[in-house]
Amino acid sequence: LSMCSKLCYAIGGAPNQVAGSAASFFLQIYLLDIAHITPFHASLVLFIGKASGAVTDPVAGFFISKSRWTKIGRLMPWVLACTPFTIVSYFFMWYLPPFVSGRVAWYLTFHCLFQALTTLFQVPYSALTMFLSTDQKDRDSATAYRMTMEVLGTLIGAALQGQIVASAHVSPHCTVNPSLNTTDSWHDTPSIPDPSDPLSHQVIYMIAAGVIASVYLLGIVVLFLGVKERDDPYALNSDRAIPFCKGLALTMKHGPYVKLTASFLLISTAVQLEQGNFVLFCTHAAGLRNHFQYLVVTILVSAVVSVPFWQKFLQKFGKKCAACGISWMIPFAVMLVTIPNLILAYFVAFISGLSIAASLLLPWSMLPDVVDNFRLQNPHGKGHETIFYSSYVFFTKMSAGIGLGISAAGLEFTGYKPGICRQSDDVILTLKLLIGAVPAILILLGLFILLFYPITEESRKETKLALEELR
Repeated sequence: LSMCSKLCYAIGGAPNQVAGSAASFFLQIYLLDIAHITPFHASLVLFIGKASGAVTDPVAGFFISKSRWTKIGRLMPWVLACTPFTIVSYFFMWYLPPFVSGRVAWYLTFHCLFQALTTLFQVPYSALTMFLSTDQKDRDSATAYRMTMEVLGTLIGAALQGQIVASAHVSPHCTVNPSLNTTDSWHDTPSIPDPSDPLSHQVIYMIAAGVIASVYLLGIVVLFLGVKERDDPYALNSDRAIPFCKGLALTMKHGPYVKLTASFLLISTAVQLEQGNFVLFCTHAAGLRNHFQYLVVTILVSAVVSVPFWQKFLQKFGKKCAACGISWMIPFAVMLVTIPNLILAYFVAFISGLSIAASLLLPWSMLPDVVDNFRLQNPHGKGHETIFYSSYVFFTKMSAGIGLGISAAGLEFTGYKPGICRQSDDVILTLKLLIGAVPAILILLGLFILLFYPITEESRKETKLALEELR
């Protein structure tokens, strides 16, 4: 693979991450403090939206596996077709409708549409890795390019959204020193900008949505012009595609895949909890209301610059060994929860970025090895790649949706009130648990399961030689 092809492939996946990052960091606080829907309804929007994306994964895998080869490939038409609809659904997901009673249904509809459409993009796009090259090093390199660009896209999305909408969450009323003002009225001062302001929160969020939605067009053009999809190089003319249901049953019985998926669905849930609650934690629990956008940028800059480091690390020491880096965020996140200091917060943000980069790169680097292992055990079937990728994304999205739904419901239970400067002690304690203890437990459980992942560097080399012989 040429560097240009790998770079174009990587750029194609960035827009999805730009939009997903903005939603991960800011959608929950937008629903609570701008749209003024209750935490319970926000939890429904977040969970059902993620669940709709998760349910779409096997459906997308089924129809994509039935697709015929075209002049531009089998996967590329799906990527091109869903992009315009994704842009429209993303824009309206941040639009504040003039009516109040139907807002929950509005956000639920467009969040579900956005999650489902991004799935129709992500499944064929991620499976495209297997059709770029037959060489494992080429695919690993393309995955590293992709992860670097996707983390950069995550950075761009969070930075753009954070810088544009920061004024919607900062109010001079909330900068009062609480020790000098102990009346209850201070606690109930709204932190929402005046709607009469021409640059009110609704206009600000629509501007941010328009800017991020436009990034999709650039990414899809680069992907289409710079990447050539190749047909399955190992398939014989007599081979037939594995039926979707049979293929799904086979993947669920494939030991390496089950262990990899179980491990990273726990780890990805922990990362989603960190992303979904970080801005709320900084705003309401750590006294860092004026710094949250810079802390988010610090996390993502750290993640971007560390992806090449992790790629070199896993090449030298192995992929399972590189997984230890995911645990680095645990002690520092616990320190931030117990000692909410500004300098410590930036240090924690930097370390978290290193861990997030490892958690993003490793599963997508290990999944092609699992697919190759499956191919070796089932040499006369084809079309199983989309089944692996769609079912993997299904499990990770479903677990993340459950985690975010439970966290938002926890805020409802503890009495979160939108639009006030200071939340109750119960809400603050809940936010600390969602940032510190819960992700730590999930990451440790995920790493424990990964210890039993059977594919080693030696077995990867053996699989590569066997597949070359098969070809």
